[in-house]
Amino acid sequence: MSDTLPLSLDELLTTTRAVRKRLDLERPVPIEVIREALEIALQAPSGGNRQKWHWIIVTDPEQRRIVAKYYAAAYAEYAKNQSENVTAERERILSSSTHLANVIDQVPVLIIGAIDTGTAELPAANQAGTWGSVLPAAWNLALALRARGLGSTWTTLHLAHEREVAEALGLPDTVHQGVLLPVAYTKGVDFKPGPRVSLDDVVHIDRW
Repeated sequence: MSDTLPLSLDELLTTTRAVRKRLDLERPVPIEVIREALEIALQAPSGGNRQKWHWIIVTDPEQRRIVAKYYAAAYAEYAKNQSENVTAERERILSSSTHLANVIDQVPVLIIGAIDTGTAELPAANQAGTWGSVLPAAWNLALALRARGLGSTWTTLHLAHEREVAEALGLPDTVHQGVLLPVAYTKGVDFKPGPRVSLDDVVHIDRW
């Protein structure tokens, strides 16, 4: 059913990249493959094992268009503030991000990871505890998708319009969105580890 890739665990962890320009907008994504990946995602930990996460899978073209409209609006505001002192690497990322904003309505599947806190307002304290109960599962999902030949990218820009998106998708007031993953099969699967800062620059043993 799925295009499972023969990846080692280390390769999976180091080559699950933010995919934007290499998303295949033409190839359909079976809902069964998404469900298969979500079954793996739900093995992630959550606070008190309460599993209050929810996953909104948007495949209907009109619903995708609505989400895409708000995403593109948020990206336009974001991009206006990114024009100064842009490095070559940053320019590459901005080009890729602009491409996604222009085509996100055509991405076959949009998945929103959310959490039900039981209240219309987020807790005033311990935000790490709240989001730590859904975001690990969202990353599990990205990994499971990669293992099946699908790509995604971690986005939160649409949250500038979270209320409007929630209304369009019929989310209850107590359900708060944490991440949006545009999902499609990828054009090629030859992704490589990305550049990172030196480990010694960010590791502190016993004290800073």
